[in-house]
Amino acid sequence: MANWFECKVRYDKIQENGAAKKVTEPYLVDALSFTEAETRITEEQTPYISGEFSVSAVKRTKISDIFWNEAGDRWYLVKVAFITIDERSGAEKRAVSQILVQASNFHNAVEVFDEAMKGTLGDFEIVSVNETPLMDVYKMKVKA
Repeated sequence: MANWFECKVRYDKIQENGAAKKVTEPYLVDALSFTEAETRITEEQTPYISGEFSVSAVKRTKISDIFWNEAGDRWYLVKVAFITIDERSGAEKRAVSQILVQASNFHNAVEVFDEAMKGTLGDFEIVSVNETPLMDVYKMKVKA
């Protein structure tokens, strides 16, 4: 099971008018610890950022799964409630999970989510779908 950490990277970004502007961009990294997450995001961003940058924050997320879609260029957070019935009391229970979906727009995010959930036997209900500010997501790299 993946442990997803949100890492914020702060650096000087060159604007269209040529001026440098200090920006902070969030990324998601699969890592075992906070230290590994910081190391991994540093390794991933070094080729793309010219000049100095810093990792300004690292925090653990509650993302339970990610649905990948190579055609997508944005990340949407889908909150989904899985509905179960308590056998003893007969009461309906809802367990909320957060799933990240890669998609090109809001409607595509719902389509990708629905397609990935087709084989699910349990009942579920989408609670919300929101676009995230995430710039990219980095899976765990397996070393041979």
